[in-house]
Amino acid sequence: MADQELTWQGAVVRWDRQLFDVVARRHWPGADRVLPRLGRAANHGVLWGGAAVALAAFGSARARKAAVRGVASLALASATINTVGKWSVRRPRPLLEGVPAVRQLATQPQTTSFPSGHSASAFAFTAGLALESPGWGAALAPVAASVAFSRVYTGVHYPSDVLAGAALGVAAGFVVDRLARDAKEARIVPGAERRAEGAPALPDGAGLTVVVNTASGTAAAVRLDVLRARLPEAEVIECGGPELAAALDSAASRATVLGVCGGDGTVNAAATAALRAGVPLAVFPGGTLNHFAMDLGLGGIEDTCRALAAGHAVHIGVGRFTPGPEGRSGHFLNTFSIGAYPELLGHRLRWAPRIGGGPAALLAAWRVLRSQRPVPLRLAGRPRKVWLLFAGNGTYHGTGPTPRRRDDLGEGLLDVRLVHGGGRPGPRLLAAALAGPLTRSPVHAATRLRSLRIGDIPPGTPLAYDGEYAQAPPGLVLDALPDALTVYRPWA
Repeated sequence: MADQELTWQGAVVRWDRQLFDVVARRHWPGADRVLPRLGRAANHGVLWGGAAVALAAFGSARARKAAVRGVASLALASATINTVGKWSVRRPRPLLEGVPAVRQLATQPQTTSFPSGHSASAFAFTAGLALESPGWGAALAPVAASVAFSRVYTGVHYPSDVLAGAALGVAAGFVVDRLARDAKEARIVPGAERRAEGAPALPDGAGLTVVVNTASGTAAAVRLDVLRARLPEAEVIECGGPELAAALDSAASRATVLGVCGGDGTVNAAATAALRAGVPLAVFPGGTLNHFAMDLGLGGIEDTCRALAAGHAVHIGVGRFTPGPEGRSGHFLNTFSIGAYPELLGHRLRWAPRIGGGPAALLAAWRVLRSQRPVPLRLAGRPRKVWLLFAGNGTYHGTGPTPRRRDDLGEGLLDVRLVHGGGRPGPRLLAAALAGPLTRSPVHAATRLRSLRIGDIPPGTPLAYDGEYAQAPPGLVLDALPDALTVYRPWA
C-alpha cells in the first residue's frame, strides 16, 4: 500500500512539472501583458472587493445580495487557506527554469505553494456570486479562470496547486450558501403569537381585497398568478405612488380582510389602514427584505394563501408613536428610530433619483459618518445625547443596537436601545454593534418598556419607521399596543 501511494504521488509530481513546463514554453499573444497584471490585481482580494463594491453601488438588490455572498465565501476560503492549507502541506514554489523573465513577478511569494490562495479567492467569490445570481457568476467566471491560470503562467504555482485552490474556493461558496439558506429557513418559523380563533376562512378569496404596490422592491417579480389561481374570488388592485394610501383605506373600508403585497413600508401602511377599519390583515411578501413577513413566519405568498383558506391567524402587537405624520398617530410593525439611521435614509432618498440607489446609499453613509452630530433629547424626563435611538416592536434577539430577529410579535413590549453620544458616530456605532446583548455598556444601553416619552427634539430632526422617513415633532410618546392587529399566518 505504501509503495502504491508513493507511485501515485510520483505520478502527480511528474504530471505537475510536465504541464508546468508546457505552459512555460507556450506563448499566447497579449498574455504576457494581461495575465501578470491580472494576477497582481487579485492580490489580497482587491479585484474581487472592487467587483463587490461595483455590484453594491450599481447593481440590483439581488446583485448586492450576491456580492455579499461572494465576499463571505472569499473570506471563508482565505481563512482556511491561511490557517490550515498553507501550513499543512508546505510544498516549495516551482523553480522558474523555463519561465520567460517577462512573465515573472517582480516580487516572488514567500509562502508555500499548495494550495493557490489566488485561485481559492477567485473561485470562492465567483461561486458565492453564482449561487445567488447565476448571470453575474457566469460573467465573472472567465475572469476567475484567468486569475487562476495566471498563477501557473507566471511560474508561482503548479497546476495542482491551482486546481486544489479552485476546488476549495467552490466548496467555500457552497458552505456559505448552505449557511445562508439554513439561517433563512431558521428565521421563517412561526412564533409564539396568540391564535386568533375567530378569523374568517376565505378558501376562494371571497371578501378579500389585495392592494399590490407596483413600486415596491420586487413586486413586479411576485407570482401574482399564484395568488389569483389560489384565491380566484379575491379583488386585486395594482397601484403605486401617492395613490397607495388612499387605495388601502378604500379597500379596508369595504373588505372582510385587507390584503397587501409589498415591502415593509407598504405593509406598514396597510396595517395602519386595517387598524382604523378594524379588519384582519393578510400579508403577501413582495418587497426586497420582508422583515415583518419573515419574523411572522411567512416564507412566501403560498403560506398566506394556505392560512386564509384555513382561517389561521394570530394577534400581534403594534408599536405606536404620537403624534405621527399629519398629526395622527403613526404605527410601526418593525422598528422606529431617531439619529444616524434616519439621517442616512433621508440622504439616500434624496439622492437616489439622481444617481441610483446603490451609489446614494454609499454616499449617504459617508456623509452621515463624516458630519453627523449626536441628537440631544429628553428621555423619560432626563436629558440625553444619542447617536441612535432604536425602538423595536417586540424583543429583538442578537447583538448590537439594531438586532434583526424576533420570536414573538404578540409580546406587546418595546425593545429600546440607545447608542450614547460622544466621540465619532462610526466608532460608536461599531462599538455598540460589538457590545453584544449587554443591557449596559460604555457605548450603548438596552431595555424593554411599555411606553417612552421623548421630548425636546431639535427642529428638523428626522425619524424613521419601518423604512419610511418623516420629520419628528418637538415631542412624542412611543407605546406598545398588545394584540392590536389580527394577521393571517399558518399555525403550523
